[in-house]
Parts: sequence; structure tokens; C-alpha cells
Amino acid sequence: MTLADTRVGTAGWSIPRASAAAFPATGTTLERYASIFNAVEVNSSFYRPHMRETWERWAASTPDGFRFAIKLPKAATHERRLVDCGAILDRFADETAGLGAKRGPALIQLPPSLTFSAEVAARFFAALRERFDGPFALEPRHASWFERDAQSLVVEHEIALVAADPPRVPGADRPGGWRGLSYWRLHGSPEIYRTPYGPERRARIANALATAPGVVWCVFDNTITGAAAADALAVRALLRAPASPAALPSGIPCPEQASASPPPATPRA
Repeated sequence: MTLADTRVGTAGWSIPRASAAAFPATGTTLERYASIFNAVEVNSSFYRPHMRETWERWAASTPDGFRFAIKLPKAATHERRLVDCGAILDRFADETAGLGAKRGPALIQLPPSLTFSAEVAARFFAALRERFDGPFALEPRHASWFERDAQSLVVEHEIALVAADPPRVPGADRPGGWRGLSYWRLHGSPEIYRTPYGPERRARIANALATAPGVVWCVFDNTITGAAAADALAVRALLRAPASPAALPSGIPCPEQASASPPPATPRA
């Protein structure tokens, strides 16, 4: 697998000063970002809606091959807790349709307290399928979602499980579920949202991406210190060249790696 087969980017399209030289000097921030990266994860949609015209403007600011991962509103995942979300999903589907062909995976991040219910999950997944034709990446943060019944259900509905760093529960550090999509969310560890991954871990992340099945996404979310852009740029460069196999160290998700014990840090959403 090469860079052309893999989408690497950051959560949001901020360009920190330390990485600015890697981007064009002119254009909007999104235009400059999209001239280098081929994907971005939109987290702001979790907190508040955006008008369809806003999504259309963002799509028009990016090249044809660019894709946006869209995070489902917390009103559905955290407030309604996947129950009776039809109106919320209708609005979100209509708004994000403004992206056209550039709408990528829909990211479903669940609250740590939300346990698996086969009935609730099946109804929610069916509601998603009625409204979206793209892939889904699910980030559960309760151990019950990693048991056999839950795994069978997400595969049945073709839902990929996110590989998260740091993992909240054993098994959350590697891609799972439906294997048509492999989706990493790297928040930084040991200090969440801050710690850069550094040369060794970046190289091993690139190797993991290169051997992952399906469509591959890797999103760096260690944005507070500006490390995300540098990490994404480095991994992007590594994917241009062959890499030797290596098992990832603890804290970096990899399809072949045994789960690491979750650190005490708590993700912000």
C-alpha cells in the first residue's frame, strides 16, 4: 500500500507555525492544508451543526480527491445515547450532503458509560444505513462493545471499529469490526492531545497503515501543541517509500499487536 491508497491528516485543518513551511503561503487555511493532505476529520460537527452551505464551501475549497471524515453530533451519541435519533440523523445527513463525493467516513464516538445493547445498536445502525451510503467508523469506549456479540453485530452492519491511542479498554488500540475500513485516531500518548509521536513511532505507524486491509485512514488529534501536523507530514512522507515490518510499541494501535493496558488519561469527547 502507498500514500495513494491511504488517507492521512489531522483533526481539523489548523496549520501550526512550526509546520507552516511545509504548506503553500497563500490561500485559505483549508486550501493550504488540502494542497498537502488528502483528508481531514471534522470534529466541530460533534459540538454544533454547520449549514449545508458551509459544507459546500469547504468541499469547493479542496481538490477532487480530498475527503472529509464527519463526526456524528453528540446529540445522537451522548445525549440520546443512540435512541430515537431519526431527526438528528436526518439533519446531519442533509447538511453533510453538501460535501458531495467528498464526504468520507462518518465517525461515531460513544461515551465511555454507554454499554452495548444489541437492540439499541441494531436500530441505530439501520437508521444510519437509511441515511448514509458511505462507510462508518465506530469508536466505542466501554468494554462490552469488544465482546463477541457486539463484534458480530458491527461486522453484520459493515461498521469498522476505530483503533484509538490511547486506548480506553483492551482491544481498542487496533482496527476491528468490518475490515473494509481501517481507521486510526491518534490522540497522543502518554499525554493525550499533546505528546508528539516521534520518529520511531511514526515509522511503525506507517508500517501498520501499509499492511492494514481496506480503505485506510489515519487521523492525528494531538493538536494542542501543534504536534498533529508534524506527525501527519512525517507519516505521509514515510508512506512514499517502502518500510520494513515492525511491531508497534505499547500505545500505538496495530492490527497484529496485542492490546495495551489503557492509560488513565480521558479523551475530551
